[in-house]
Amino acid sequence: MFELTVRDHISSAHQLHGYDGPCKDLHGHTWHIEVVVMGEKLDNIGLVTDFKWLKAKLKEVVMPLDHVCLNDLPAFKDVNPSTENLARHIYHEFAMRCAPLKLKQVQVWESQNASVIYYE
Repeated sequence: MFELTVRDHISSAHQLHGYDGPCKDLHGHTWHIEVVVMGEKLDNIGLVTDFKWLKAKLKEVVMPLDHVCLNDLPAFKDVNPSTENLARHIYHEFAMRCAPLKLKQVQVWESQNASVIYYE
């Protein structure tokens, strides 16, 4: 089994309703996003898939999240746009695009020292 990893980042604003602290107010992050896919078979040139293809698929997922207020997006209408919910959202959106590869996990860093990993 092979694992392939690609990364991207977004800069967005959010606020956490119900949070008792400064994150209840509108603020921003530059989130770093890492996706890990798994595959068993290599193609005729020795690749699981082209990293360029994976990066393009990740870009499709993250571009609508970049330079926006996440609270305003339909995906976060009923849930806070926490890093946890952001990771889950990216997981589901990317999983649909990376077939036939299996998405292992999505890791979202909200700062240099804090991240969330989501997997199913």
